[in-house]
Amino acid sequence: MAKEKDSSNLKIRPLDDRVVVEPLDAEEKTAGGILLPDAAQQKPQRGKVLAVGPGKLSDKGERHAVAVAKGDEVIYGRYSGNDVKVDGRDVKIMRESDILAKVVK
Repeated sequence: MAKEKDSSNLKIRPLDDRVVVEPLDAEEKTAGGILLPDAAQQKPQRGKVLAVGPGKLSDKGERHAVAVAKGDEVIYGRYSGNDVKVDGRDVKIMRESDILAKVVK
């Protein structure tokens, strides 16, 4: 049984309206049950929020709250954000505006 990685000790803190997202695994099966090889799998567009910055600073010096929180599952653009490796984990750092939607369960 695989152990879930703990995100509480993440050694990265995003600035302003940036969000750190861990991409979820790509789909390995189609809706019809066909197994996809690695080369045919699409880049994932869903991820789990690991860290959130304090919010964008307005011209008046006030912070605007970020609409997502740590632990939320989000959908983002296919090529948005920057891919980085932190503590051996592949994560994306993106602006809040790159997030298209929050998944509601």
